[in-house]
Amino acid sequence: MDRPRKTRPGGAAHRHDARIAWLLVLPAIAGFGVFFAYPTLRGIYLSFTEFHVLTDPKWIGLGNFAELIGDGVFWQSLLVTVYFVVLSVVLGMLVSLVTAVVLHRLAVSTTLRGLMILPFLISGVVTALTWSLMLDPSLGILNVLITKVFGHPVLFLGSGGWAVPTLAAINVWKSMGYNSVLIFAGLQTIPATVYEAGRIDGASEIQMFRRLTLPLLRPILVMVVILTVISSFQIFDIVAVTTQGGPANASNVLQMYIYNKAFKQFDFGYAATMSLALFVLLIAITFTQLRLARAGESDTN
Repeated sequence: MDRPRKTRPGGAAHRHDARIAWLLVLPAIAGFGVFFAYPTLRGIYLSFTEFHVLTDPKWIGLGNFAELIGDGVFWQSLLVTVYFVVLSVVLGMLVSLVTAVVLHRLAVSTTLRGLMILPFLISGVVTALTWSLMLDPSLGILNVLITKVFGHPVLFLGSGGWAVPTLAAINVWKSMGYNSVLIFAGLQTIPATVYEAGRIDGASEIQMFRRLTLPLLRPILVMVVILTVISSFQIFDIVAVTTQGGPANASNVLQMYIYNKAFKQFDFGYAATMSLALFVLLIAITFTQLRLARAGESDTN
């Protein structure tokens, strides 16, 4: 009896499959090249030039980087951004973690869980406009209540001390639902037998949360922290609509400074240099977090 012939890996059928595969991924590759690869390479090139839109780019080597090192406004904007990121990450993680744990323990309806993600789906401009109206010192509903209780309004967006914490709180409100859903999904992967064993050993709810829930959630928590850090460093729309970097540059985050340099002062070369510096900083922070937090494993591995 003749044995059936095996199709060689390099046969005509496999070559046909490879052509179809390349045809299917070609739109994604083209989109990546046009909308990511080319702008990235172009931005890196412009960071080494003096470019003011109406003139051709002039190669100046490391001139922009030398200016960056001595730019006091850049370093102030970086500090403001770091302050904003720290507040957003700390408050956001606390609120999201508590919310996810409450949802997991109370087992509320899926409808309520779905509604929690709605703030994340609202655009940043709409979010900023809504909170600007609510925090208005004269007509905002929150300040109306504060005035009735304390006798005077609070300049949440018009005070140097309140501007960044207020922006961080708005950012936390917007991203809380999405982060809570991610953490909630991680909680569902923890077997119920783990908590049953903890109860048998006499552990309290707080002890089980510290010694069981948090260690087992390490991979999810690290991912949420990294996503929050990256999105917070890239904050722009909320700041542009609410404070525009004021008062007196108190909320002038790095993205706002880059925008002003590029589209108000038309110094695209220097703006590209700051963008490249921010890109490198985010890569360094991400890899450092992954390295220190051992993102791929929980404490029980």
